[in-house]
Parts: sequence; C-alpha cells; structure tokens
Amino acid sequence: MIDYSIVIPAYNEEDKITSSLTQVVNFMRGFCNSFEILVVNDGSKDSTAEKVEEYSKSNIEVKLINNPHKGKGFAVWTGMIKAEGELIYMADADLSTSIDELRKLSVWVTDQNYDLVIGSREGVGARRVGEPSYRHIMGRFFNYWVQFIALPGINDTQCGFKLFKKKAAKDIFGRLLVYGEGTKEINTTYFGAWDVEVLYLARKLGYTIKQVPVTWTYVKSKRFNPLKDAFKMAWDVTKVRLNDLRGKYKTAKTPCM
Repeated sequence: MIDYSIVIPAYNEEDKITSSLTQVVNFMRGFCNSFEILVVNDGSKDSTAEKVEEYSKSNIEVKLINNPHKGKGFAVWTGMIKAEGELIYMADADLSTSIDELRKLSVWVTDQNYDLVIGSREGVGARRVGEPSYRHIMGRFFNYWVQFIALPGINDTQCGFKLFKKKAAKDIFGRLLVYGEGTKEINTTYFGAWDVEVLYLARKLGYTIKQVPVTWTYVKSKRFNPLKDAFKMAWDVTKVRLNDLRGKYKTAKTPCM
C-alpha cells in the first residue's frame, strides 16, 4: 500500500522540474512511509520529459507519464486516475505553494476525516506573495462568477494544490465531462477551470470539502492570455452548470478503483 501519491502536471517546465522534484522527494521521505510522484508530461516541447526520466533513474518514487498536449486539466485527470496512493495530492510544477503545506492539509483528512482539502489563497492566514494587482482583481472577479454559477462558499477554486482521499478522487475524476477522458488535443497553452468541475461534482456527490489557507508565491508566466483564457474559463464554468441541469452528471457514488 502506498500512503501518498503526488500528481504534478507539467508543460514546458525544464527550467524548474528538477528543483521541484528534489524538494518534493526530500520532504516526502521524512513525512511518510511510502509515496509515489507522478509527473504527467502534457506534451511538452522542451526537455521536461527527458529531465524527469533522468531524475527517476536515481529516485525510484518518481514516475513519468507522457500525454498528448490536452491541457492541465487532462494531465491532472490522468494522474488522478493512475495514482495508487491512499491520499492523492495535486501540486503545480512550480511549487508556488510549498510542499511543506501538505502537512497542514493532511491533518484535515487524517484527523478530521474530510474527503477533500483544498489550499486557499483567501481567508484568515492566507498569504499571496508578489502577485500583481491586476491578476488578483481578475481572480476575484472570476471567483464571484464561480460562486454565483456553481460553488457558493468556495472562495478560491483555482489554487493548484489539493488533497483527496483515494476513493473520492477516483469517483470524482471518473465522472468529469468537460475535462475528462474525452478532452481534445490542443495546439496552444490553455488555462482551464477543471478545478470547478471537480469541486462541483465533489459537493454534488456529498463529499466533504475543507478550505485551508496557504502561502502562495506568484510565479510569472507568459502563457496566460488575460482575455482569451478568462473568457474560456468562465464559459467552462457555465458548461459545468449546464451539464448538471441537463442531468449529465450521475449522482450514485462509484466503487473505489
């Protein structure tokens, strides 16, 4: 039995993936008895895959999964479906929230029996480091839309650090429609709202969700297109709600895979 799976989606992360893996490996070896790290390469055009493969030769916990380029949501979906740990943690490749925060999130699963614990950049105790004002304002407007359409009471759906019980992860991700198995291959970078579909299904299925304030450090990226990506994400949130209204999401819980 594996205690923890760490799922890391990666697209063109050659400049940071080795450093991030070293931080995760060093932390996990002192944190639990057994773990695996699944790096899901989202069709990177740089040397990300080669660097992960080389790193795995001397760190057996690290496994590389190569995907066609279908975006972060599908990369996370792949990792969650393939993960074998009793607890599954999703982390961004840049570790903008330190792997050390896993200790804080884990308490709410192991001691308080929550099914899903999400890192939040909002609320008492949360810290945003170095984030430009315009990005924060855009994020808050997007969250207002998310709360209005789909997830009232969830103040930050998009922080990329989330911890799941295995059963909940397999059940929820096995039902994704907008970001699931049928996701189409793409040619450009894409920021999606897969987190919203995951949390919407979690709540619909009756899984317990805990929001935990974390420290998050802004990492500059040239991939985000404020107009195109913001519109696409808002539309995807709407599609999640429409899918539910049309009865496309089944509500009976599925057996653990």
